[in-house]
Amino acid sequence: MFGRFMPTEGKFFDLFNQHAACMVAGSRELSAMLNDLPNAEARTVAVQNNEKKADRITHETIDLMHKTFITPFDRDEIHKLISTMDDILDLMEDVATAVWMYDVKSVPAEARTLGEICVKCCERVQSTVALLNDMDRARDILKLCEEIDGLESEADRLLRASLSKLFREEADVKELIKQKAVSELLESVTDKCEDVANIIEGIVLENA
Repeated sequence: MFGRFMPTEGKFFDLFNQHAACMVAGSRELSAMLNDLPNAEARTVAVQNNEKKADRITHETIDLMHKTFITPFDRDEIHKLISTMDDILDLMEDVATAVWMYDVKSVPAEARTLGEICVKCCERVQSTVALLNDMDRARDILKLCEEIDGLESEADRLLRASLSKLFREEADVKELIKQKAVSELLESVTDKCEDVANIIEGIVLENA
């Protein structure tokens, strides 16, 4: 009878999946913004809405963790995972806000490509999180983590090439500062996705 009053483990996986859905939606809005700068304000609001929803899910997850006697894996890992996933949304909000507040009128092709890589990273994080409740799929989970690592490396190379080009070709110092900030923030989204992949790899290695 007591068990009926205890939160179930499955609820954690539902919350992880809900959070990942916000992440993917936010990344798609962010990428769309980079191709639709005249509507940057509306796109920023959309990204912010996803961030706020994800933030509520994060708080719900942490609250559930404190109320649950048996968790699907280590409490510290749950906290690190959901908090780092939330960091991804925070960074995407930072990018969108910077584009809007700095009144960015154009972005180089490299920045738009970085936005597309952010979407791919977030989609793979979502796919990875969706498999966490089935450790028999450990090999598939680790393969997705490797793909996220590869995308982060691609974003890192693209950022270096973009900044090198920017410093050689952009004569307007204010514009240079804007473009540099936006590109670096975009790349930081992929860094944080890699952090999530590393956390998940650790969970798999301990629980598979």
